[in-house]
Amino acid sequence: MMANFLAQFQIIKSACDHLIVAVEDVSDLWPIVKNGFEERLPFKRACLNNKTRNPVFVENLPAEFILTTDSRLRSRFPQEQTLFWFREPYATVVLVTCEHHRLVRIWRYVSPCHHGHMDLDEFKTILKPRLKLIVQNEEREWFIVFVSKAHPNNDQATKLAKKVYAKLEVDFSSKKRERCCKLDIHGTEASFWEDLELKIMESIRNTLDKRLQFYEDEIRKLGEQRFLPVWNFCNFFILKESLAFMFEIAHLHDDSLREYDELELCYLETVKMVGKQKDFGGTDRGDDQAALLNPGNKPLTQIIQDDSFREFEFRQYLFACQTKLLFKLNRPFEVASRGYSFIISFSKALGLHENILPFCMREVWVITACLALINATSSHCNEIVGPDIEKEFYRLQGDLYSLCRAKFMRLAYIIGYGTNMERSPLNSASLSMLPWPKPAVWPTVPPDASSEVLEKEKIILQANPRMKHFGIQRKPLPLEPSLLLREANRRRASLSAGNVFEMFDGSGVDVSLRGSPSSKIHAISMSRTNSSPGIESSTDRPMRLSEIYVAAENALKQTISNPDLLKSLSSLDEFEQKYLELTKGAADNYHHSWWKRHGVVLDGEIASVCYKHNNFDLAAKSYEKICALYAGEGWEDLLAEVLPNLAECQKILNDQAGYLSSCVRLLSLDKGLFLTKERQAVQLEVVRLAHSEMKHPVPLDVSSLITFSGNPGPPLELCDGDPGTLCVTVWSGFPDDITLESLSLTLIATYSADEGSKAIRSSTAIILKPGRNSITLSLPPQKPGSYVLGVLTGQIGHLRFRSHSFSKGGPADSDDFMSYEKPTRPILKVSKPRPLVDLAGAASSALLMNEPQWVGIIVRPISYSLKGAVLHIDTGPGLEIEKSHAIEMERYGDEDLPAVTEESNQFTLQGGGIELPGWASNATSVLWVPVRAVSDRIARGTFLVIPQKQSVVDGMRTIALKLEFGVAHNQIFERTIAVHFTDPFHVSTRLADKCNDGTLLLQVILHSQVKATLTIYDSWLDLQHGFHHIGKGDSRPTSGFFPLVVCPTSRAGILFSICSRSTDAGDETEKLQQDSILNIRYAIAGDRANGAHIPVAVGSPGPEDLIFRSSLVLQRPVLDPCLAVGFLPLPSSGLRVGQLVPMKWRIERLKDFQDNTVSKKDDEVLYEVNANSENWMIAGRKRGHVLLPTQQGSRIIISILCLPLVAGFVRPPQLGLPNVTEANISCNPAGPHLICVLPPPLSSSFCLPA
Repeated sequence: MMANFLAQFQIIKSACDHLIVAVEDVSDLWPIVKNGFEERLPFKRACLNNKTRNPVFVENLPAEFILTTDSRLRSRFPQEQTLFWFREPYATVVLVTCEHHRLVRIWRYVSPCHHGHMDLDEFKTILKPRLKLIVQNEEREWFIVFVSKAHPNNDQATKLAKKVYAKLEVDFSSKKRERCCKLDIHGTEASFWEDLELKIMESIRNTLDKRLQFYEDEIRKLGEQRFLPVWNFCNFFILKESLAFMFEIAHLHDDSLREYDELELCYLETVKMVGKQKDFGGTDRGDDQAALLNPGNKPLTQIIQDDSFREFEFRQYLFACQTKLLFKLNRPFEVASRGYSFIISFSKALGLHENILPFCMREVWVITACLALINATSSHCNEIVGPDIEKEFYRLQGDLYSLCRAKFMRLAYIIGYGTNMERSPLNSASLSMLPWPKPAVWPTVPPDASSEVLEKEKIILQANPRMKHFGIQRKPLPLEPSLLLREANRRRASLSAGNVFEMFDGSGVDVSLRGSPSSKIHAISMSRTNSSPGIESSTDRPMRLSEIYVAAENALKQTISNPDLLKSLSSLDEFEQKYLELTKGAADNYHHSWWKRHGVVLDGEIASVCYKHNNFDLAAKSYEKICALYAGEGWEDLLAEVLPNLAECQKILNDQAGYLSSCVRLLSLDKGLFLTKERQAVQLEVVRLAHSEMKHPVPLDVSSLITFSGNPGPPLELCDGDPGTLCVTVWSGFPDDITLESLSLTLIATYSADEGSKAIRSSTAIILKPGRNSITLSLPPQKPGSYVLGVLTGQIGHLRFRSHSFSKGGPADSDDFMSYEKPTRPILKVSKPRPLVDLAGAASSALLMNEPQWVGIIVRPISYSLKGAVLHIDTGPGLEIEKSHAIEMERYGDEDLPAVTEESNQFTLQGGGIELPGWASNATSVLWVPVRAVSDRIARGTFLVIPQKQSVVDGMRTIALKLEFGVAHNQIFERTIAVHFTDPFHVSTRLADKCNDGTLLLQVILHSQVKATLTIYDSWLDLQHGFHHIGKGDSRPTSGFFPLVVCPTSRAGILFSICSRSTDAGDETEKLQQDSILNIRYAIAGDRANGAHIPVAVGSPGPEDLIFRSSLVLQRPVLDPCLAVGFLPLPSSGLRVGQLVPMKWRIERLKDFQDNTVSKKDDEVLYEVNANSENWMIAGRKRGHVLLPTQQGSRIIISILCLPLVAGFVRPPQLGLPNVTEANISCNPAGPHLICVLPPPLSSSFCLPA
């Protein structure tokens, strides 16, 4: 059987780690060429075929040249060569030369006539047969190296060497393969060595292919017999590993690894086969130390069992071989990945055979395996390529550390170190799910271990669980899957599950493990009572907990062969040191991996050890990281375990800011995690620190304790500049009422990044009750925009706090539910500046001058309340308010408003303003103010031939209005309205007729200037000096059709009969009256909403007739001019733009002036030419004096050059006599109204050749 060669196979494997190239030295040339050949080793780059016949490039392929006469190649039996074919030569190099004396010892023939060289006949008869004999083995891959020693200067020897080499190529080479190459000793070329390496690689490649085919055929034959009784796994193993080792020495490590993987799968199938189960192994001394990295830990001959191997050793051997290949492939990550999976699976296999293994063999083996893998792979971490692979590698390292840590803690707990372990969530999760060891029989207490038992009992009695800060009482988390006392006694040889201990039902032990110290003493006393002298001598007495610890510790000393592990469990200090080492290793690796949270959790375990040794600074830093992790993940149950420890460290370190923050976080946790009195104790601590003198006060973030949000419903809407009242809901997480000395809230504009935040403050102290509180804050005017709640700040004693958190109250589908996934709902909207109110005049037409009139002011709110608004009224010059009469106010338009009482219609000015009533806050109203426009000017009549020229400014008065409105009268609207006042009539005169007797009929035309009906009851004309009435002499008109009604914007005429008379020089009284005065007694009927109306009744119960007076200027003689001005005809050729044209006027004296008031000199006349500057340019003198003789009939012509500027029909220049009234001028002939001006003549230019 091939299994008999197992020992020899292991020896050959350990001695052969490279390929062999055989050298057949026909001509004793090897000593000469040996150095040159061996300098090419290892082969820098080789191309071989893998198992799938695909080319693979191998770097630095090791090989060795060995002569065929070497004993290592001669002393092999045929069966050995077949079984261990991987160590046979992979190529054969045949060295030959053409020198005759090298063949003497072969053929024993010497001929002195050859002079040391052979001819071609001798080559055929001597060398060729020898070579044929050497290469006749078909399984051998060979080629010939012809070594030429001919000197370059020896032509005969050189020619002979070429002939012999040519003959070799003809006889031994073919078209398919070149089997010859030539080495020139005196002139070796580089191409030879390349050719040599190529031929060697070709031979090695062919040999590998042949041997691979052989192994595959043999392995397939054995594989087909795997389910037959004759199956022998050892034979299959030797063939399979021979193939794997052949790949390994050829540096085809991937193929070799694949063979070991297939071998492992085949072995596991063999182990599971019914009838093939063998001894598991693992009972030898030293088996507790894992051999995952040492294939030669045990010889295979020691673990062989019939036709297979023991599982414990053989599976580790296979994994060690795989690990060796993975390291050669620079895959430390895969070593760690495979190793972790192997440890988990092999640990399960150990658990199945735990009853036959030494005590805690499973835990000890896992610890040593993890540490061995960690040490082996950590030194190769620099070979990992890629950040993702590197992070995953560190994650695997952390998993190995964590697994090792858990198993180590289980061993420590079994020997009594559990009281010194932190009952943290991580330790509880790791150990409570880790089963107890399951030996066939639990170890017994050694006879001489009474002192050790007593020491363990002292440790149990002195164990006192540390009370958490603030008096917080938490149920200790378990570190065991079940009661160790019950589990150990159940596995004693003489006790079963229903024996003596079952009477106790473990109740005393449960109290001892999880209750108070007094309960522990009671439980131990119970166990001692039940192990009284009557039972103590019996072997059936249940073991006490201290005895279990001592028994387990002594059994572990027999199991553990690793001195370092034994030292780690020898004392509490050594255990703690190893525990910290494993925890830090796991944490550091997790921090470098994807699983940073695992590292943070392990930092918390390190923090508990630091706290125990009063290293509060490091403990606080680690606790802060783990609290941040738990808070970020929302694991409040875990946070409640760690946060009190952090608070205690911070208090000891006098870190007031951190201590306060931890207190706030404790209060913000779920109320069910702590008792009410515990939460109240935390609040008292916060209040105490807040009212104490803090050295370095910093704002405290209470976002998790005090939250806030706006009230449900739409946001508060304000106008620009308006203050308001903002209602905010604040939730308090404090268990009791707490007083806030101040409270402020910032508003943040949603669409303006540069506005910043604006704070609104509460003016009084606020008491927050637990739960929901509604707070009202005064809101100053804000800029337009949409605002959301920002930060809530306040003060408790000397402590300032802030909260950034919105309340998440209400269902998720409501507007009150605030989350970070949806945009924050606006709390305030301030509209952009817009018209809030409008003030305008009620009537656009004119009112009566010098009469008290109602001026209407329309107050129109635009979607804004005018409640409490004050309107200030200030009249301009020439206008005064009739303070003796009240101001009236009424609704404007047809709005459906409640009825207004008469009392609310009457107002008086208070300080120049009035307050609008409540009914007018949202309705359009009109305010009627009694005013009087004062004017001392008497209206002057005009002649009908001269059009009326009135200035817009005449009769215009202004009223300045200022409306203060809004919540705090912060809104101000100012407007000045113009009110037009005028006389009721405009008077124009016309000379209707001149009788022969000198009587003049004067027609007075009255033009209505108001939108009201005027009724004329009487009129009279007080004539000026030089005129008198004809008739009765009562100054009344000739026609007396009174009363005369004049409609709005209509006219009426009155006819007076007068005549001129000469006055005496001594009648000075009449000379003083220069103008005639027209007096009209009238009444008016109009609506104040439209314009002029009946004057306001001031001091009289009823209306009175009104008197209108207007001055009229009558000149004598009105039909006898003194001068005649005539416009002379224009040139017949017409006028063109840009051509000067003379404008001529003729002035003729018709008669002399009767008075000398016209001019100081009667023979001089002042003239003036008026023309539109856009149409004409005056080239002459526009204004001057001309000499006109005083004799009747005297004439003079005034000629002025003018230049037309525009074409078309334009008004010509006009000649005026400024010092002569129009009544004394007669236009004869009259000038034209429009004249035609032609465009300028066309112009053209011609280009003439030079």
